[in-house]
Amino acid sequence: MYDVAKIRGDFPILSREVNGKPLVYLDNGASAQKPRVVIDAIHRAYAEEYANVHRGLHTLSNIATEKYEAVRGIVARFLNAGREEEIILNSGTTEGINMVAYGWAMPRLEAGDEIILSVMEHHANIVPWHFLRERQGVVLKWVDVDSTGALDPQAVIDAIGPRTKLIAVTHLSNVLGTRVDVRTICREARARGVAVLIDGSQAAVHQPVDLQEIGCDFYAVTGHKLYGPSGSGAIYVTSDRMAEMQPFMGGGDMIREVTKETVIYNDPPMKFEAGTPGIVQTIGLGVALEYMMDLGMANIAAHEDALRDYTVAQLSGLNWLQTQGTTPDKAAIFSFTMEGAAHPHDISTILDKKGVAVRAGQHCVGPLMTHMGITASCRASFGLYNTTDEVDVLVEALELAHDLFA
Repeated sequence: MYDVAKIRGDFPILSREVNGKPLVYLDNGASAQKPRVVIDAIHRAYAEEYANVHRGLHTLSNIATEKYEAVRGIVARFLNAGREEEIILNSGTTEGINMVAYGWAMPRLEAGDEIILSVMEHHANIVPWHFLRERQGVVLKWVDVDSTGALDPQAVIDAIGPRTKLIAVTHLSNVLGTRVDVRTICREARARGVAVLIDGSQAAVHQPVDLQEIGCDFYAVTGHKLYGPSGSGAIYVTSDRMAEMQPFMGGGDMIREVTKETVIYNDPPMKFEAGTPGIVQTIGLGVALEYMMDLGMANIAAHEDALRDYTVAQLSGLNWLQTQGTTPDKAAIFSFTMEGAAHPHDISTILDKKGVAVRAGQHCVGPLMTHMGITASCRASFGLYNTTDEVDVLVEALELAHDLFA
């Protein structure tokens, strides 16, 4: 049984008040809160077990190395990757996508080659490809979403041309909550010899991910959204694509031997992990993923889908609220604007007075905002510890904001 009250007790911050009101944290799409087991693991790593990894033969280095390297296997299990050697540990999705841009795409793509993007990509999955457009003449091809926020996989497939080399697409929109049928996209792309990179930053926290079923070439995740520390993350890269990649950064650990004349690189994935890593952050990420797996990703998804359905029903009664993204199977992420002159920043400020934390702004999706014809929105994004009672508080706060701006 999914006991949300017990789960909430695992997160110390959820017991605090904001502006004299119980905290209702609905900014999980930006960054999730951390359970006590993660906080304790970080404290223990610094207080009792800290040393640099890989390079020492002493006890503390061995402990740190063992715990750090174990996370590779935990990530592989969490994503159902075929081999843990296909997991590159890093600071998060942004680094992972840039690694693919610099290490795989830049040496391989020429002027006129194409990268397909959806209009709802996060800037982290746009800007690195603009680098290739600016510096190498690569062409970016955009696929729009429909009026509900759905992305038709066939529209992505139909955009593939003879010079398409990569499809870079989100698995789940950070603003609309739209789930993308990446399995169909990957199957058809693979048949045409086109690589697929998936931004899994949002999907991996809301639903089970099975990389062997999806069949992508690259899949990036970020730790701070997965109830782990900031500065942690990973990217899955198939062995074939990893063999095609050049190192993104040079330094210690990613080499076997350095002389005045030559460099001999380490084996993958170490080849792509230069320098002292985020040791404690990565250890914390492993603990966070194990926490989620203990709860069960299917259980988390069912709880959040129930929250989604309840929220849809409650918001539908607010006829002055415009919700962006209405696909029936969306995740529990709600982007909205308010009829009249109320700016999302003003709405967010009023909600904060009631202890409700939401995000306001462009949410790093400039092209999507232009497509939707708005400049900003508020976003309430739910996590594994949120409740229907908190939805009610959100609705009450929105009604207050509407009354103030009416």
